[in-house]
Amino acid sequence: MMTAELDTIAQKMVADGKGILAADESSSTIKKRFDAIGVASTEDNRRDYRELLFRSTEAMKKYISGVILFDETIRQKAKDGTPLVTLIAEAGAVPGIKVDAGAKPLPFCPGETITEGLDGLAGRLKEYYDLGARFAKWRAVIDIGAGIPSYTAIRTNAHALARYAALCQEAKIVPIVEPEVLMDGDHDIERCYEVTEFVLKETFQELYYQRIRLEGMVLKPNMVVPGKKSAKKASVEEVAEKTVRLLKSCVPSVVPGIAFLSGGQSDEEATAHLDAMVKLGGLPWKLTYSYGRALQAAPQKAWSGKAENMAAAQAAFTHRARMNSLAALGQWSSAEEKKAA
Repeated sequence: MMTAELDTIAQKMVADGKGILAADESSSTIKKRFDAIGVASTEDNRRDYRELLFRSTEAMKKYISGVILFDETIRQKAKDGTPLVTLIAEAGAVPGIKVDAGAKPLPFCPGETITEGLDGLAGRLKEYYDLGARFAKWRAVIDIGAGIPSYTAIRTNAHALARYAALCQEAKIVPIVEPEVLMDGDHDIERCYEVTEFVLKETFQELYYQRIRLEGMVLKPNMVVPGKKSAKKASVEEVAEKTVRLLKSCVPSVVPGIAFLSGGQSDEEATAHLDAMVKLGGLPWKLTYSYGRALQAAPQKAWSGKAENMAAAQAAFTHRARMNSLAALGQWSSAEEKKAA
């Protein structure tokens, strides 16, 4: 394991004012997104859309530190024959790859899942490294509901995350460790705090057991927010205070950075929450973003599968990336959002 190389890449992934573009939607997920804008989910359309993002020069060079790719995408070439991985690297961003095989039902735990994909992962990581990937992502999913999550689900997913992280570091690939507590239920913010604390503490315990070099990883957690169906809403300030307090109690200071997932929040909510956290200050690690939908919803709608809309889509992507860059620096404001729109 080349620790210096891992540490350098992890630091680059959380560089000041930059964040990670999650463009790793599975075939079924991107079909749903394309269906919503009336675009057929063909291989060419998926390639054209992602090429549009990666050729957004201002956004990629100024605001994006890395891009998480799907297996299909890391093998694709742009229309002119340039590998998409090369476009990303030439913009100064780090190419990455999603390596989990998705969440499947967890035996004897109704309503809960375990993320699969460890079988054969060592060999796949070697291939992905040769294709240009320098970091990877694995998402564990923890749901909140009546009687769940169980300790079984939390521990099983934390163990799988740690096993994945060890295989990554052995392959000279930085692991993004993503334990996501979903915001789909009717739970309040206190319940989210309680479950997320349990999940993070268990995850770092398992990372310790697997001898993970914490300086050579990036954490991708959910923010502490109430469920979408909760009657009790939370202010931006409350989300920021509770999330930072929780992270300080769970995440070792040697972890170089925390790149939040948006988790179903609106574009502006995700940006405002990140900004408020950074403004609190006194943080031992960098805070930034690793957004998928919160970076892509606007450009997808602007593009709508039409080549003549490419410039408008790139402008929409650049706008959202810039807003999140300002948030990662603690310089965002709703006035800035309206001024730049």
